[in-house]
Amino acid sequence: MSIGSKIAALRRRERMTQEQLAEKLDVSFQAVSAWERDEYLPETKKLVVLARTLNTSLDALIDETEHPWELRDPNFDPEHQYTFLKARAQSLGLTQTLAALPLMREKHDGQTRNGMVARVPYRVHPLTLACHALAMGIGEDDVLAALLLHDVVEDTDTKPEELPVNERVREAVKLVSYNTYYPPENPHPSDDEEKAIKQRIKPEYYANIKKNPLAALIKCIDRCNNLSCMADGFTREKQATYVVETECYILPLLDVIKAVPEWNNAAWLLRYSIISLLETFKRVL
Repeated sequence: MSIGSKIAALRRRERMTQEQLAEKLDVSFQAVSAWERDEYLPETKKLVVLARTLNTSLDALIDETEHPWELRDPNFDPEHQYTFLKARAQSLGLTQTLAALPLMREKHDGQTRNGMVARVPYRVHPLTLACHALAMGIGEDDVLAALLLHDVVEDTDTKPEELPVNERVREAVKLVSYNTYYPPENPHPSDDEEKAIKQRIKPEYYANIKKNPLAALIKCIDRCNNLSCMADGFTREKQATYVVETECYILPLLDVIKAVPEWNNAAWLLRYSIISLLETFKRVL
C-alpha cells in the first residue's frame, strides 16, 4: 500500500474528513488530498505529527510493505453468549445471574463498543467477562452477577442499591464504578472534567478495590478484556497510558485474587494473559 493510500485509509478509520485532518496539521485540505493521491509526500517535519494524529507509528506510516492479512469483523455473538449464560445459570441455580442478565441487556440497550473494526453491542463486553470467568472455572453466582453488572452503575442511570443482587455484589459494583467517587457538587462532569476527576481519584479508587477481593477479581477480568481490544479502540497515547496504569494498579490486585484459594488458578491465568498483552504492547508502542 502506498503512503498516500495509507494516509487515506487511516484518516477514514479515525473518522476524519480531509478538512479535519488538514486543520489538525495546519495545512490546506488540498495538501491532504494531494498526499492521498500520492502526488507528493508530506514534509518530514509533518510526518511525525501526521502519524500521531492518525494513531499510528511513523514506521507503520511510511512502510510500503504489503502485508497478507486483512482486518476482520470481531467474531461476537451476543445472543449466543446470552443464551449460553442463561442456560448455565439455570443449571447451576444462579438466581442473581439470572436476574442480572435481563437487567444488563436492558440497561446497555443501544450502547456500542466504539473503535472496533465493526461496532458491536456494548452488552458483548459484560457477557464476555462472564464467559471468561466460567472458562477459568469460576461459576460463583456473586462473581458472574457482578461481572454482568459491573458497568451498569457507571454507564447508566442505575444506582447500586437498585441492583437485584446481594450486598456483596452491590458493593463490588460500586467500588469499580468511577462515578460513585465523583464529588457531590459535580456528579455529571463534562468529558474534560471527568478525565481530570478520574486522574485525581485514581489512587483512592484502586486502594478501595484492593481491599475487596470480589471487586479486585472483577477489575482484573475487565482489564484483561479491555487490553485485548485496545489496539483498535484506543489512541496510541491512551494505549501507553493504559499500559502504565495496568502495571501500577492492576498487577497488585492479582495478589489479592490469589489469596482466595478457589480463585488461585484464575489469578495465574489472568496474570499470564495480562502480562503477555502488556509486553506485546510495550514492544509495539
